[in-house]
Amino acid sequence: MHQLPPLHDAPAFQALQRHYTDASQWHLRTLFSGHPDRFTQFSLEAAGLFLDYSKNRMDGTTLSLLMELARERHVIKHRDAMFAGEKINSTEQRAVLHTALRAPRGATVIVNGQNVVPEVHAVLDHLGEFTERVRSGKWLGRSGKPMTDIVNIGIGGSDLGPEMVCRALRTHAQPGLNLHFVANVDGHDLVAVLARVQPETTLFVIASKTFTTRETMMNAQSARAWFLQTGKETDLARHFVAVSTNAKAVSEFGIDTDNMFPFWDWVGGRYSVWSAIGLPVALAIGIDGFQEFLAGAHAMDKHFRTAPLERNMPVILGMLGVWYRNFFQCGSISIAPYHQDLAQFPAYLQQLDMESNGKQVTMAGKSVGADTGPVVWGDVGTNGQHAYFQLLHQGTTMIPVDFIAALQPTHALPSHHAVLLANCFAQSEALMRGKDADEVRKELQDQGLPEDQINALLMHKVFPGNRPSNTILMEKLTPAALGALIALYEHKVFVQGVVWGINSFDQWGVELGKVLAKNIEPEINGAPRPDLHDSSTNGLIARAKAALSD
Repeated sequence: MHQLPPLHDAPAFQALQRHYTDASQWHLRTLFSGHPDRFTQFSLEAAGLFLDYSKNRMDGTTLSLLMELARERHVIKHRDAMFAGEKINSTEQRAVLHTALRAPRGATVIVNGQNVVPEVHAVLDHLGEFTERVRSGKWLGRSGKPMTDIVNIGIGGSDLGPEMVCRALRTHAQPGLNLHFVANVDGHDLVAVLARVQPETTLFVIASKTFTTRETMMNAQSARAWFLQTGKETDLARHFVAVSTNAKAVSEFGIDTDNMFPFWDWVGGRYSVWSAIGLPVALAIGIDGFQEFLAGAHAMDKHFRTAPLERNMPVILGMLGVWYRNFFQCGSISIAPYHQDLAQFPAYLQQLDMESNGKQVTMAGKSVGADTGPVVWGDVGTNGQHAYFQLLHQGTTMIPVDFIAALQPTHALPSHHAVLLANCFAQSEALMRGKDADEVRKELQDQGLPEDQINALLMHKVFPGNRPSNTILMEKLTPAALGALIALYEHKVFVQGVVWGINSFDQWGVELGKVLAKNIEPEINGAPRPDLHDSSTNGLIARAKAALSD
């Protein structure tokens, strides 16, 4: 792909720096009072989602300059290259085509001269056949009983995506089929799950492309040993299936390769929930629900590909993120879903964003020279209001917030949802408006407090406001709406990576710790090698050896 000059040399970036001198002095209260149509001007709908971005510290000029920066950084060119199957993951020489996984049957996506869509749908058909057998009770375990529990064993993208989606869509799931997820190599994770299931009615899904991932295979082997305490090796094929491409290792484990579901090297782990990695999702909500999930993402893909930049939801979110990261120096963003079933969505976005854009060198291997991916964190509303929102409102650091809500609930409890939405909208308004000293003084005077108490309390109760946020709404949390929401953030992250000139699709930063762990493990279990480590690491190894030998 085209090698970009340093970000600071871009004319639009320099124009934004000049513009920031004025914009940094604006207050959102003033922006709203001066432009009654601000909400209409700075909101849009796409793929079943509504975005209100009017509570951002920007105006029409800001937006125009940000879009000009996107053009100068060739966002359109890079977007088209991704969808065309070019090898935009330059360090691994791979195409990046999670979008092909949600392309409709009959579409054409060429990779290395071959249309991959028929192969994608062949795997989907296989998933459909298998999940229908399990969900209908036709798939029987070793004792002739249908499955009641599914245990997914994976890590990273093979765990975060399926678990988040299954939890988010729990009201769409089949009753009586319980989903469990194991990722951590910490044995406490697996032991806790195994204590809740029975061997004769449990199906294990082992998700590892190579079937060699250290944490996944250690958990898989322990689950296998647990199963064989009461079962036979010939029973393994009825209780273990694989999402992998290593047929030899899968077969040696005891899994029938007819029940092996492949995916491709152009599917990155954190983008893989759309592939066979989504098998637990299809088991939970059925293949029709899974297809709706894919269709929602495809609708956002279509919007991202065709909408002009100024009306393009992922581009707008991405460029606003650049505005805050590179001009306001915001080091983090908070994700606040006002829906309990989206409790794991912030953690999912942590991997999507931080593993993608937590980079310090450009595609050319040179220093970016600018801040890149922010820290992503958050929790569901209204829980977060009673935890970290204090810092959002009155802390010394400005942290942009994405509020996410569904307008309609999937429960029938009266009044709850109106209270939830009222809190969501009130928090974004409070962050924007704040409360100045005059307002606080009048409020305290109306309460009848004496002047000395008012003066003592005054500054403690002032809210600076002017804290930016986006609000993303869906009608209801459905498979299609969730698919569109995830795709929205995928493309937002992509846009930012292009602007910063980095490769959003590799993750070399996770490798060093893995390599060092392989050196340390035999020392904990055997002879130490103090010459290999610093005094801190040697001291920690020694304490671990002593504790484990007791």
